[in-house]
Amino acid sequence: METVEMNSVSLKRPRSEDDVANADEIKRQKILEKSQAGNDSGQSIETVTEQPEDTKNEIIPNEESEEQEEEELEDSDDDGDPESFADMMKHGLTESDVGITKFVSSHKGFSGILKERYSDFVVHEIGKDGRVSHLDDFSVPVDDEVNFEDPSEETFTVLSDEDKQRLEELQLFKNKETSVAIEVIEDSKEKRTVIHQAVKSLFPGLETKTEDRDGKKYIIAYHAAGKKALAKVRTATDPRKHSWPKSRGSYCHFVLYKENKDTMDAINVLSKFLRVKPNIFSYMGTKDKRAITVQEIAVLRITAQRLAHLNKCLMNFKLGNFSYKNHPLKLGELQGNHFTVVLRNITGTDDQIEQAMHSLREIGFINYYGMQRFGTTAVPTYQIGRAILQNNWNEVMDLILKPRPGAEKGYLVKCREEWAKTKDPAAALKKLPVKSYQSYVWNNMVSKRIEEYGLRAVPGDLILKGATAVHLEEGDVGNYTIHDVVMPLPGFDVIYPKHKIGEAYKEMLVADNLDINNMRHKIRDYSLSGAYRKIIIRPQNVNWEVVAYDDPKIPLFTTDLDKLEGKPLPVLPTDGKFRALKMEFSLPPSTYATMAIREVLKMDTSIKNQTQLNTTWLR
Repeated sequence: METVEMNSVSLKRPRSEDDVANADEIKRQKILEKSQAGNDSGQSIETVTEQPEDTKNEIIPNEESEEQEEEELEDSDDDGDPESFADMMKHGLTESDVGITKFVSSHKGFSGILKERYSDFVVHEIGKDGRVSHLDDFSVPVDDEVNFEDPSEETFTVLSDEDKQRLEELQLFKNKETSVAIEVIEDSKEKRTVIHQAVKSLFPGLETKTEDRDGKKYIIAYHAAGKKALAKVRTATDPRKHSWPKSRGSYCHFVLYKENKDTMDAINVLSKFLRVKPNIFSYMGTKDKRAITVQEIAVLRITAQRLAHLNKCLMNFKLGNFSYKNHPLKLGELQGNHFTVVLRNITGTDDQIEQAMHSLREIGFINYYGMQRFGTTAVPTYQIGRAILQNNWNEVMDLILKPRPGAEKGYLVKCREEWAKTKDPAAALKKLPVKSYQSYVWNNMVSKRIEEYGLRAVPGDLILKGATAVHLEEGDVGNYTIHDVVMPLPGFDVIYPKHKIGEAYKEMLVADNLDINNMRHKIRDYSLSGAYRKIIIRPQNVNWEVVAYDDPKIPLFTTDLDKLEGKPLPVLPTDGKFRALKMEFSLPPSTYATMAIREVLKMDTSIKNQTQLNTTWLR
């Protein structure tokens, strides 16, 4: 197996005169071919987005424990002026800037459109038991306790939006009112009961009573026990009529299907509708925004009926597959994610595609940290991390505060927001991306390792026996392959390879004024223990298909929601104008799907490069 180095090529393209539309597809193809004609390696990617779907082509990590940090790094506000964002990307990073330079396959690269629509990228979570999450059931489980009744569905609709607003302000002490009066229209005992139930169910801390005023019936909502009632946690022993049944698990687990929303945004929306705090929700991993994703969520003491009711009023996500369990979910407690990806308007021949996909299935791809790990703007996150480890606080502050193109984004904003909120320097500095320096070193070292020794295990490499790293001895080399080899992220609790790459680690850190033998920091949060990471990942469950199509807006596969709603897959022409590569694969946690796609297309996945290729999606 040979390795291939990524060629440095000019990837600039002229801007399109029109917005993305069906009629532009042929024109785009011609421009793409011209771009390839001047590209010696034949390697390029076109990134196009249609306006109805917010589909900026960004890096998709299969990260769990690190994903939230990376969302902060990548949290650029692309709703602003598109020209300024395009200009900002001129100062951004390319793959070679962060050590991503090698490929493991020998096929010739070809182009394709990655995430032309966010629905071209679908992620299904794989639980710790190996089960892939799917939304395929909207039904609500029935309780064993037949005498227990959840609030009726009418409970959620009987109050007007104005009533709910007034009740929320009363509940949260947002005004000086001591009560809210709700007139009972079409008065009956049953109607009054439903309103009483709605107020108490939806606004914990409020009590109700019925009053006659001028011959009309009113339900009066008020605080029974002051502000303490608001903080009260309702338990099974709470005397309220609709207490939680003892036989029911305290956590309602459900599948969240979402489109074009990240996990935390979805949870915040759910919290708002349910009028609860977001911290009662738990999950195994955050999922990307610009995609369709399916994952498991757990919430404390919210009934499946209340959750199912939200399907009538939520946009871009659905809830289903409800069950009650006695435990929440824990971050990182999963096997990985299964990806379904469509690469549109591909230019590769059938032979190129077959070679690329066979290589991905049999060999895999280099397990680089993807571009999202390093931010997108003029201040690379690894530079700040390096300055922190050097105790060079003047440099840290200069990188954070000095005005420069693209610097007012992502983690810098988070840092400033934390400072404004808490005035706690330690808390603010925790928002800084120290770990990205480790990733920067790792990427560079794995490129050197591949260049020096290729795709075979050699004496001095590191392998894991259980959780312990050991050096590979000459006599054991034949028992291991490149897929067993790991390399360390630098830290005080790791060992390094016993060959040239071990020395290369030391040389790189020395060049950065760091001591590889002293990675402890006087600020505990910045002391890096290190970790081990496999250098080659071989995806599981790899499948692919090339399909023809004419209309770039039609979906090329059915989603879980499509299947539930009985939507048929569009009939595709056998000889369409364009070709698309549909690919599926499963990845473990802490691996980047875009690095797998990079290996197939032989492309630079940086936003800077993609912006140079085509900026029509920015306008």
